[in-house]
Amino acid sequence: MTIPFFPDDLFEADRQAFLDLLYEVGTDEEQKFILGRRTAQLERETAAAARVEHAVACSSGTGGLNLAVQAVGVGPGDEVIVPAFCCQPVASSVANRGATPVFADVDPHTMVMDPASTEELITERTRALMPAHVFSIMADMPAMNKIGRAHGLTVIEDAAVAQGAVLDGTPSGAWGDLGVFSYFQVKAFGTAGEGGMVVTDDAELARRVRMLRNHGQDGVNRFLHHDIGQNSRFDEILAAFQLHRAAGFADRLERRARIADYYTERFAPLADRGLVAPPAGRNGRCYYVYSLLVERREDLRAWLTEKQIGSHIYYPVPLPLQPAFAKYAPEGADWPRARQVSARNLAIPIWPHLGDAQVEFIADSVCEFFD
Repeated sequence: MTIPFFPDDLFEADRQAFLDLLYEVGTDEEQKFILGRRTAQLERETAAAARVEHAVACSSGTGGLNLAVQAVGVGPGDEVIVPAFCCQPVASSVANRGATPVFADVDPHTMVMDPASTEELITERTRALMPAHVFSIMADMPAMNKIGRAHGLTVIEDAAVAQGAVLDGTPSGAWGDLGVFSYFQVKAFGTAGEGGMVVTDDAELARRVRMLRNHGQDGVNRFLHHDIGQNSRFDEILAAFQLHRAAGFADRLERRARIADYYTERFAPLADRGLVAPPAGRNGRCYYVYSLLVERREDLRAWLTEKQIGSHIYYPVPLPLQPAFAKYAPEGADWPRARQVSARNLAIPIWPHLGDAQVEFIADSVCEFFD
């Protein structure tokens, strides 16, 4: 059997629903295609699910981070501490404001931003912390919030991959002063395009994000710009599609978690043979991606390719070692654990409509490599 890492039929079951919604929005007498009543409903439902007071839909997860960083007032001369191993918007959202991304090393097993490394980097210029949930594991948000409170820093929670996850009873996105979700296609609550959501309990931050996403307008007086904002508005067709897909979101998350449970159990005996699976359990887990840490990564990947099983390597070069961020990397600084996980991570399929036989075949194939 052929099992791709990124399936090309993510929305096949929703094809007719999407076409129906496209017609519905297109023929609606209101003829409002951005920031309409469907977007407002999605915002209300997202806020309720995340157990926060406010949710503001935007054009992408990256757009959400950009809005969050601007809303808290980050600018030239400021520093924001971000993970060295992560998707690049954690750094670009800071750099685009004229501020400095400061890179913290990560935990070598969970691959999320290390609290101890984070606290060591705080200076009088530090304005905010931006911990990010990575792959299947939420960042240590209790520790990050403790550090933030101790130093008077804003915490921006990059929850792009973790919508629906819960840590110690609190949903992802609700831990930070601001949280950001992403609807990129392959995310757990992905859509047929791009989209994102900023969530918060802070009414003033919500007001600023809502204004900034629409060119600094307040939604009442058009062409009156209170700030230099962005065009990060949300599409009504995609809002309708997300409202339709929301009914099955919990089931899709549960299927991902069950696949992860099975993988972790199967791979536990391989820990002393060069393969480390993500930590077991459900607390603080999102299972957007199931990424192994493998000493012989390229050999295992070639083996899986022979078996026609897709795999994926994420972030093969840590952010501070990328050309785009070289000027933010202090001379002589090093991020050994970020380099280590960049060199060892290998993700295997975990999309929710994998069949049991496919899941078993993937696990069997990984185990056979070590046998």
